[in-house]
Formats: sequence, structure tokens, C-alpha cells
Amino acid sequence: MILYLHGFRSSPQSYKARLMGQRMADLGLQEHYLCPQLPASPAAAIALAGALVAQVEPAQLTVVGSSLGGFYATWLAERLGCRAVLLNPAVKPPRDLESYVGVSTQYHSDEPFEFKHEYIAELQTLVVPAITRPERYFLIAATGDEVLDWREMVAHYPLARQTVIQGSDHGIAEFADYLDEVLAFCGVDPHRKAVS
Repeated sequence: MILYLHGFRSSPQSYKARLMGQRMADLGLQEHYLCPQLPASPAAAIALAGALVAQVEPAQLTVVGSSLGGFYATWLAERLGCRAVLLNPAVKPPRDLESYVGVSTQYHSDEPFEFKHEYIAELQTLVVPAITRPERYFLIAATGDEVLDWREMVAHYPLARQTVIQGSDHGIAEFADYLDEVLAFCGVDPHRKAVS
């Protein structure tokens, strides 16, 4: 099972989420891919994610998280004992999101998005000071990320599998080039024949 957690103000309509979902469908594995719309509240987002995978064995689960979703994925991997793939993950969102308190809109729609000040405290409760089993983690970080510092990402996941992309951007525009590697880490054979 793959649980994909999108980033701040994002949605299941994000490029990486749609690409991974389509690939899983092409492999006949769409029932093994979940990508929920996460609420703005970090506590509610974690509760939703946890509920979706409550019946999944940790050995059969990989949480893939992009940006803020990577922060959530790290907390879930530590709590559940599953694998995590981190795509330009937010490492210090209580610091980084302070300036985003207020009402804005989602990236993929005109839906209002309210990030309340109390959500900073919710983020604080989800901080993982240090990962415990680096072999469970796969980090993909882009040096050209215009939102987050890739060096903080690399430092936060020592001894984990790491791919540092020279250049690129926060959204990892060339994510398709890394999809097979990500799926393999998730335990999915990217070359399997789809069952019709």
C-alpha cells in the first residue's frame, strides 16, 4: 500500500500525486494507492492519514510525502514503523509556516485555505528530532528547490538512501525520471504486467 501525502495548500491534483496514481493504475494496483485531500490542520491531517492505513501491516506500507507531506510521512514512519519516501520534505515547518498564517487559496482550485495560528503548535507536536531507522527512508531533494533548503533535508535524514538532484525545483518537475526507483523502494515492481 502506498499512501501519498501532498504538500501545503496542495491537493491530490498535484503533478507528482497524479503521476504516481496513474502509474499504479497502469500496473493494475490502483486499490493499493491512496491520496487523500489533507485538511489544513496538521492534527486532523495526521488523524486522517493514520485512519486510512490503520489496518495495513507496516511492512506492507510506504508513505510518500511531498513538502509538508514529507514532514507528516516522517512522523508516520516513526510511529508506525513503515517505509517513507520524502520528496523535497519540509524539515522545520513550525518555523517555515509561521508567515503563512491566514486565509489564502489552494493551489489547484479557488477553494479557500485557512491556516490558523494554533496549527503551528500542532506542527510542534509532530516534530521528529532524529529518525531512528534510516534504512526505512528514501529522500529525493533538489538543490534548485526555491521554497525549502535541500541541505537541511540531507542533514535531517543521515544514512538514509538519498538522491540529490542538481537544479530542478520544489515540485520536482522531472519526477517521472525517478518514479520507477520510488516504486521499487515502495515494494512495487514498476515493470510488472498489469492484471486485466
